[in-house]
Parts: sequence; structure tokens; C-alpha cells
Amino acid sequence: MNRERASTSLEMMQSDRPGQGRARAAAEIAFVILCVVIAEWVIIPIFGRNKKIGMIPIAIVFLFGYLSHRTRRESARDIGFSRHNFLRAFRLLVYWMIPAAAVIFAIGWTAGNLHFSRPRSWSMFALGQFWLFLWALMQQYALQAIVNRRTQEILGRGSASILAVALVFAALHLPNLWLTVATLAGGILWAAVYQRTPNLYALALSHSIMTTVLASSISPAVLHGLRVGYNYF
Repeated sequence: MNRERASTSLEMMQSDRPGQGRARAAAEIAFVILCVVIAEWVIIPIFGRNKKIGMIPIAIVFLFGYLSHRTRRESARDIGFSRHNFLRAFRLLVYWMIPAAAVIFAIGWTAGNLHFSRPRSWSMFALGQFWLFLWALMQQYALQAIVNRRTQEILGRGSASILAVALVFAALHLPNLWLTVATLAGGILWAAVYQRTPNLYALALSHSIMTTVLASSISPAVLHGLRVGYNYF
């Protein structure tokens, strides 16, 4: 009798685990989104552009991500911090980046908004691109290594989870409408490539390149200087 009760209890626990795992994954996604929302809509209005204060939500997300990966025994290579599949991932990205960049350039040229110019200092330009790449890497880490992986635990791999990740990414760029549309398209591409070949360095490079293309082709007045959240106003 006791054995039967123990067996029944074990079966119930095992049957509950998938649901518990999905609930935990949803909670982790919500936590990351909350950190970003707090940074965009709470910290900036109160503390302005204080970099030390602004880094707090970012540090929390990275610490939280580290604990999440460790709990699941996800290695750096698992989550995309690896060199081994960089070229494969970047080739997949370039296949879509080239036509997307061509369309953006065409829009900018037609509207007379192309504003490429030779930088005053190539060293400063290189430094700016490095910081842009680093910022893109931070975003892609939170979006893919945490949100995308946890969304797959809920919805599985494929179009549903890819679209969900892209919608999260786009929503975090509100109320900047045009940037929200652009990040929705980019979010779909990056989430899809990550699910196929997870490499955060390739995604960050793609992200930084397309940001430069967008900012150099579309009027700053339209993009509101790529500002989001409270900074948009």
C-alpha cells in the first residue's frame, strides 16, 4: 500500500514537472523584461543618464542569467559564447542582411536622407563601433541566451517561439514606432538564426552593422535618434 502511494506521488511529481518548468521559464522571461522596463522608464527619469546607476539593471540581468545557466548546466558554448560556429551563423545572417540593407539604402536615397561621411578620426570611429558591438552583444545575450532559450521551453523551437521573442524585442523599443518595426524584423531574423546556430558574436556583429546602416540612411527625426522608453520624449 505504501509502495503504491509512493509510486503515485512520484508519478504526480513527474507529471507536474513540465508545467513547473514552463512556469519557471515564463517567470525568468518576465524578470528580464521587467529589468529592461525599469531601466527605460524608471531609472532614466529619476537618475538621468547616470552610467553607474544605469548599469545596475544590466548587471542584474547578467547575474540572473549566470545563475539560470548554471542551474540548467548550460555551457558558454550552449548559449552562444563560442567561436566554432561563428562563420556558419554569420553566413545565414548575411543572406538576409544584404537585401535588407539594400532596401534601407534605397529608402534613404529616395528620401535624400543618406548621410554617410568620412569620420574626423578613424580611431574614434573604430572605438564607437566597438562600443556599439558591445552594446549589441549585451542585448543579444539577454534576448537570445535567456528570453529565446526560455521561450523554447514553453513553445518549443520554431515559428511560434521565434515570433514571441521578436515581439518582446520590438515592444521594448516602444514608443519609437519606426524603430519598433525595424527591431521586429531584425528580432525575427536573429531569433531564427540563434535557434538554428547559436552564436552571440555573429548576432551582435549583425546587430551593430544593421544599426549603423539604419542610422546612416533614415532621417534622425524619423528614428528620434534611436531613443526608446522615457528618452524618446
